[in-house]
Amino acid sequence: MNLTEKTVEKKYIFKGKIINLRTDTALLPNGKTAQREIIEHRGGVCVLPLDEKKNVIFVRQFRYAYMKELLEIPAGKRDTEYEDPLECGKRELLEETGITAKEYIFLGELYPSPGYTDEVIYTYLARGLSYGESRPDEDEFLSFEKIPFEKAYEMVLNGEIKDAKTLSAILKAHALLEKENEREAK
Repeated sequence: MNLTEKTVEKKYIFKGKIINLRTDTALLPNGKTAQREIIEHRGGVCVLPLDEKKNVIFVRQFRYAYMKELLEIPAGKRDTEYEDPLECGKRELLEETGITAKEYIFLGELYPSPGYTDEVIYTYLARGLSYGESRPDEDEFLSFEKIPFEKAYEMVLNGEIKDAKTLSAILKAHALLEKENEREAK
């Protein structure tokens, strides 16, 4: 069965700095139409910085939509939809934490909420860290926390880390590190 829906009409309701909101009329596989509410977003990047002692460097920041502080890995929006994700990740890691890395390993793409947004988040693991001074945006207030990787993994499993990009990166990095450990053990 073909599951593809075709766009019949797009109507923009709002165009902003970060998102655009539109309603589409979609032609369904059965020939009927349905309304789809879509948030357009140029996407972002998150970087899981892992130091030589296997600590993750987190940022804690207040997230207005949830009205509470969240523990997250460094991340940010792409400047344009054409910006190279790795370059964006390097920039965001440096701005938020002052960290640069010798090695970046691509962990994949994440669709945070495919029911209503086209946002894609590119995920990286960073190793070989060097520390400098952070330069957060003027409206960005952050604190930093170092947490052992295995404890962060447990925090994901226990539901203590709720941010989707962070928990996805930790789970993927855990799988990657397990494979590396298995190869080294052979």
